[in-house]
Amino acid sequence: MKNITVSQVFKPIGKFLRRINFTLLIVVISGGLAVAVLMLNTILEQSSTDTGYVSDLSLTSFDQTTIDQLDSLTPSTSSTGNITLPTGRINPFSE
Repeated sequence: MKNITVSQVFKPIGKFLRRINFTLLIVVISGGLAVAVLMLNTILEQSSTDTGYVSDLSLTSFDQTTIDQLDSLTPSTSSTGNITLPTGRINPFSE
């Protein structure tokens, strides 16, 4: 039988790995990123299904002054009338 040394067995494997070294690096990095994304997705899914959470914040209520101020606001679609600018100023928003 022929004497085959260990270096003779691993020599073709070494040549193959040197040839595809960059490809293996890209595959390993891509696989690592995919695993990280899947783990983060699992963590986010688990955190959204927690039940029994009680908020530490107390309920707040509006006083009448705040309600009146909100009611006095006008929508952006309503016109506010003509605005008179001081003399010597040009309105950059006029047509």
